[in-house]
Amino acid sequence: MSALSGLRVLDLSRVLAGPWAGQMLADLGADVVKIERPGSGDDTRAWGPPYLRDADGRDTSEAAYFLCANRNKRSLAIDLTTAEGQVRVRELVASADVLIENFKVGGLAGYGLDYASLSALNPRLIYCSITGFGQDGPYAQRAGYDFMIQALGGMMSVTGRAEGEPGAGPVKVGVAVTDILTGLYASNAILAAVVERERSGLGQHIDLSLLDVQVACLANQSLNYLTTGTPPKRMGNAHPNIVPYQDFPSADGDFILTVGNDSQFRRFCSVAGHPEWAEDPRFATNAQRVAHRDLLIPLIRQVTVFRITDQWMADLEQAGVPCGPVNDLAQVFADPQVLARGLKVRMAHPLSGEVDLVANPIRLSRTPVEYRLAPPLLGEHAAQILRDWLGRAG
Repeated sequence: MSALSGLRVLDLSRVLAGPWAGQMLADLGADVVKIERPGSGDDTRAWGPPYLRDADGRDTSEAAYFLCANRNKRSLAIDLTTAEGQVRVRELVASADVLIENFKVGGLAGYGLDYASLSALNPRLIYCSITGFGQDGPYAQRAGYDFMIQALGGMMSVTGRAEGEPGAGPVKVGVAVTDILTGLYASNAILAAVVERERSGLGQHIDLSLLDVQVACLANQSLNYLTTGTPPKRMGNAHPNIVPYQDFPSADGDFILTVGNDSQFRRFCSVAGHPEWAEDPRFATNAQRVAHRDLLIPLIRQVTVFRITDQWMADLEQAGVPCGPVNDLAQVFADPQVLARGLKVRMAHPLSGEVDLVANPIRLSRTPVEYRLAPPLLGEHAAQILRDWLGRAG
């Protein structure tokens, strides 16, 4: 038995935030049924190239983007705009535990598939709505996408090279991090509601917005502002509160140095051949290093360029100083630690024979994540779902 065996989830969401939440629940054992538009399905099925390739190296219909967020789900194609489709969803809701949707505010009400309508049918239903801006407020009716939310929600104000440096200006994170974080918050909220339902016997409505999550996840940067009243600025790879904590050039590339306390700094200085830095009152404590970063960072850069990255890794790791290389994804998936942890999984797929996917990072000792189903073809499991959920063939 998996951790969430027996939990039934209807996933009406598409693109990334909602599907990420659904995949998390599916990986933990929930029976997740992905409801998709007939003919086209989830938007991300067409977000290629790249596409999954068949055994002969030809592109299939399945975009790599879709594959990243829809493992362990079964697909059922339903047209929600038709009376027949709406009846079918209500039939499924009658035995569902959770529904996930990311339509615009009020978008499902016209179909009778909003929370008020469906909770009247199934009072135990946990109904998770994911929108750009939430169910209320002046922006509630706006569409919201990750890139826009990273800008509006402050992420891009602290991401990118500092003003005055080459390449300065706002930069988004390299993946849709707000969508992913929202999906993680959504799965957490859903599980909280499941636990609470054991006490009350009732489901509830979960209102999650990308903007809310983005603001919440600015973490120390938010508190830096709320504490001082001064908005943080872009600092490239430097850290606003810790020094040295950024990239440095080596003789053959770059590496990351993450000195988290004064004892680590002393050990770094010894490895770098400059123990006097640790005794210098301008650098001896982190607070002083932050105050004098413009003096310290150039000194460190003048030293790091004389050893190759692998040598810095070996010397610093032996001294217990946190550091790391700047890897591309080919290097990531070849890394011995990534290999040892099994972060790439291979699953059977009807179009390609096999497909490589990224493993779920959750490690449970008694009820581990299971890899049961590759991301589904559109409508692939219609007969199974209708049999399992409704007890009929069609």
